[in-house]
Amino acid sequence: MSRLKKKYDKEIVGKLSREFGVDNKMAISKITKVVVNIGIGNASKNKQLLAQVKSDLAAITGQLPQIRKAKLSVASFSIREGMPVGMKVTLRGNRMFSFLDKLFSVVLPRLRDFRGLSRKSFDGNGNYTIGIEDYSVFPEMDATSTQSRGLEISIVTSTDDKKQAEKLLELLGMPFAKMEQEDKRG
Repeated sequence: MSRLKKKYDKEIVGKLSREFGVDNKMAISKITKVVVNIGIGNASKNKQLLAQVKSDLAAITGQLPQIRKAKLSVASFSIREGMPVGMKVTLRGNRMFSFLDKLFSVVLPRLRDFRGLSRKSFDGNGNYTIGIEDYSVFPEMDATSTQSRGLEISIVTSTDDKKQAEKLLELLGMPFAKMEQEDKRG
Protein backbone atom coordinates (compact mmCIF):
# COMPACT_ATOMS: atom_id res chain seq x y z
CA MET A 1 0.00 0.00 0.00
CA SER A 2 1.25 3.46 -0.92
CA ARG A 3 2.46 5.93 1.70
CA LEU A 4 -0.08 8.48 0.47
CA LYS A 5 -2.95 5.95 0.64
CA LYS A 6 -2.06 5.13 4.26
CA LYS A 7 -1.99 8.84 5.10
CA TYR A 8 -5.40 9.30 3.47
CA ASP A 9 -6.95 6.37 5.37
CA LYS A 10 -5.43 7.18 8.78
CA GLU A 11 -5.35 11.00 8.94
CA ILE A 12 -7.12 12.78 6.11
CA VAL A 13 -10.50 11.01 6.32
CA GLY A 14 -10.87 12.06 9.97
CA LYS A 15 -9.82 15.66 9.31
CA LEU A 16 -12.19 16.04 6.35
CA SER A 17 -15.14 14.53 8.24
CA ARG A 18 -14.60 16.89 11.20
CA GLU A 19 -14.05 20.00 9.08
CA PHE A 20 -17.02 19.52 6.74
CA GLY A 21 -19.34 17.74 9.21
CA VAL A 22 -19.67 14.53 7.21
CA ASP A 23 -20.68 11.56 9.36
CA ASN A 24 -20.78 8.91 6.65
CA LYS A 25 -17.27 7.72 5.78
CA MET A 26 -18.37 6.88 2.24
CA ALA A 27 -19.52 10.47 1.61
CA ILE A 28 -16.08 11.97 2.30
CA SER A 29 -14.39 13.39 -0.78
CA LYS A 30 -11.67 11.25 -2.35
CA ILE A 31 -9.61 11.08 -5.48
CA THR A 32 -11.26 8.72 -7.96
CA LYS A 33 -8.69 8.77 -10.76
CA VAL A 34 -5.73 10.58 -12.29
CA VAL A 35 -5.63 11.05 -16.06
CA VAL A 36 -2.30 11.80 -17.77
CA ASN A 37 -2.55 13.15 -21.34
CA ILE A 38 0.13 13.97 -23.87
CA GLY A 39 -0.21 15.41 -27.37
CA ILE A 40 2.12 13.79 -29.87
CA GLY A 41 2.11 16.46 -32.61
CA ASN A 42 4.78 15.69 -35.22
CA ALA A 43 5.46 12.26 -33.68
CA SER A 44 2.35 10.94 -35.45
CA LYS A 45 4.28 10.87 -38.75
CA ASN A 46 7.42 9.33 -37.23
CA LYS A 47 6.89 5.77 -35.94
CA GLN A 48 10.17 5.72 -33.99
CA LEU A 49 9.36 8.99 -32.19
CA LEU A 50 5.82 7.72 -31.49
CA ALA A 51 7.25 4.57 -29.89
CA GLN A 52 9.67 6.70 -27.82
CA VAL A 53 6.86 8.92 -26.48
CA LYS A 54 4.79 5.82 -25.69
CA SER A 55 7.64 4.19 -23.75
CA ASP A 56 8.37 7.47 -21.91
CA LEU A 57 4.75 7.82 -20.80
CA ALA A 58 4.68 4.16 -19.77
CA ALA A 59 7.83 4.70 -17.67
CA ILE A 60 6.40 7.82 -16.01
CA THR A 61 3.03 6.30 -15.10
CA GLY A 62 3.86 2.60 -14.76
CA GLN A 63 1.05 1.73 -17.15
CA LEU A 64 0.89 1.34 -20.94
CA PRO A 65 -0.77 4.39 -22.57
CA GLN A 66 -3.78 4.31 -24.84
CA ILE A 67 -3.29 5.99 -28.24
CA ARG A 68 -6.00 8.56 -28.96
CA LYS A 69 -6.97 9.08 -32.62
CA ALA A 70 -8.42 12.12 -34.36
CA LYS A 71 -12.21 12.00 -34.58
CA LEU A 72 -12.35 14.25 -37.64
CA SER A 73 -10.03 15.64 -40.28
CA VAL A 74 -8.59 19.15 -39.95
CA ALA A 75 -6.84 20.26 -43.13
CA SER A 76 -5.08 23.30 -41.63
CA PHE A 77 -3.31 21.02 -39.11
CA SER A 78 -2.66 18.22 -41.65
CA ILE A 79 -4.69 15.81 -39.53
CA ARG A 80 -6.79 13.06 -41.04
CA GLU A 81 -9.55 11.16 -39.27
CA GLY A 82 -8.12 8.14 -37.43
CA MET A 83 -4.58 9.57 -37.22
CA PRO A 84 -2.90 9.34 -33.77
CA VAL A 85 -2.96 12.75 -32.02
CA GLY A 86 -2.29 11.93 -28.38
CA MET A 87 -1.86 9.37 -25.64
CA LYS A 88 -3.77 8.88 -22.41
CA VAL A 89 -3.26 6.92 -19.21
CA THR A 90 -5.94 6.59 -16.52
CA LEU A 91 -4.56 5.67 -13.09
CA ARG A 92 -6.65 4.30 -10.23
CA GLY A 93 -5.96 2.61 -6.90
CA ASN A 94 -2.40 2.03 -5.70
CA ARG A 95 -0.78 3.21 -8.96
CA MET A 96 -2.70 6.47 -8.67
CA PHE A 97 -1.54 7.10 -5.10
CA SER A 98 2.07 6.16 -5.97
CA PHE A 99 2.02 8.53 -8.95
CA LEU A 100 0.57 11.39 -6.88
CA ASP A 101 3.14 10.82 -4.13
CA LYS A 102 5.95 11.04 -6.70
CA LEU A 103 4.34 14.10 -8.33
CA PHE A 104 3.89 16.06 -5.08
CA SER A 105 7.17 15.18 -3.38
CA VAL A 106 9.67 14.77 -6.24
CA VAL A 107 8.50 16.17 -9.60
CA LEU A 108 6.85 19.50 -8.75
CA PRO A 109 9.70 20.72 -6.52
CA ARG A 110 12.12 19.98 -9.41
CA LEU A 111 10.38 22.44 -11.73
CA ARG A 112 12.34 25.58 -12.48
CA ASP A 113 11.18 28.66 -10.52
CA PHE A 114 8.46 26.63 -8.80
CA ARG A 115 6.56 28.66 -6.21
CA GLY A 116 3.51 26.47 -5.83
CA LEU A 117 0.46 25.59 -7.89
CA SER A 118 -2.39 28.01 -8.44
CA ARG A 119 -5.63 27.42 -6.59
CA LYS A 120 -7.49 28.74 -9.66
CA SER A 121 -6.98 25.56 -11.73
CA PHE A 122 -10.05 23.81 -10.32
CA ASP A 123 -12.93 23.29 -12.74
CA GLY A 124 -16.56 23.60 -11.67
CA ASN A 125 -16.69 19.95 -10.57
CA GLY A 126 -13.86 19.85 -8.01
CA ASN A 127 -11.25 18.46 -10.42
CA TYR A 128 -7.74 19.90 -10.73
CA THR A 129 -5.56 20.04 -13.84
CA ILE A 130 -1.80 20.61 -13.98
CA GLY A 131 0.18 21.31 -17.14
CA ILE A 132 3.88 20.44 -17.18
CA GLU A 133 5.87 21.93 -20.06
CA ASP A 134 8.66 19.36 -20.07
CA TYR A 135 8.22 15.83 -18.76
CA SER A 136 11.97 15.28 -18.39
CA VAL A 137 11.59 16.45 -14.74
CA PHE A 138 10.26 13.00 -13.86
CA PRO A 139 12.97 10.85 -12.28
CA GLU A 140 12.44 8.02 -14.81
CA MET A 141 13.44 10.26 -17.71
CA ASP A 142 16.96 10.99 -18.90
CA ALA A 143 16.90 14.75 -19.54
CA THR A 144 19.62 14.56 -22.19
CA SER A 145 18.05 11.92 -24.43
CA THR A 146 14.37 12.86 -24.52
CA GLN A 147 12.85 15.54 -26.71
CA SER A 148 11.13 18.33 -24.78
CA ARG A 149 7.41 17.52 -24.63
CA GLY A 150 4.64 18.64 -22.30
CA LEU A 151 1.90 16.70 -20.57
CA GLU A 152 -1.31 17.35 -18.68
CA ILE A 153 -2.32 15.73 -15.41
CA SER A 154 -5.98 15.84 -14.33
CA ILE A 155 -6.84 14.84 -10.77
CA VAL A 156 -10.50 13.81 -10.57
CA THR A 157 -12.24 13.97 -7.18
CA SER A 158 -15.58 12.57 -6.03
CA THR A 159 -16.87 15.96 -4.85
CA ASP A 160 -18.42 18.87 -6.73
CA ASP A 161 -17.40 21.33 -4.02
CA LYS A 162 -14.21 23.25 -4.80
CA LYS A 163 -13.43 23.89 -1.13
CA GLN A 164 -13.60 20.19 -0.22
CA ALA A 165 -11.46 19.23 -3.23
CA GLU A 166 -8.93 21.95 -2.40
CA LYS A 167 -8.69 20.85 1.23
CA LEU A 168 -8.33 17.19 0.19
CA LEU A 169 -5.43 17.96 -2.16
CA GLU A 170 -3.85 20.28 0.40
CA LEU A 171 -3.94 17.55 3.07
CA LEU A 172 -2.49 15.03 0.59
CA GLY A 173 0.51 17.33 0.18
CA MET A 174 -0.14 19.23 -3.04
CA PRO A 175 2.17 22.27 -2.96
CA PHE A 176 -0.24 25.17 -3.48
CA ALA A 177 1.07 28.72 -3.80
CA LYS A 178 0.64 31.04 -0.85
CA MET A 179 -2.36 33.37 -1.21
CA GLU A 180 -0.29 36.60 -1.43
CA GLN A 181 1.96 35.10 -4.14
CA GLU A 182 -1.09 34.11 -6.15
CA ASP A 183 -2.61 37.58 -5.87
CA LYS A 184 0.59 39.15 -7.27
CA ARG A 185 0.63 36.77 -10.24
CA GLY A 186 -2.89 37.73 -11.23
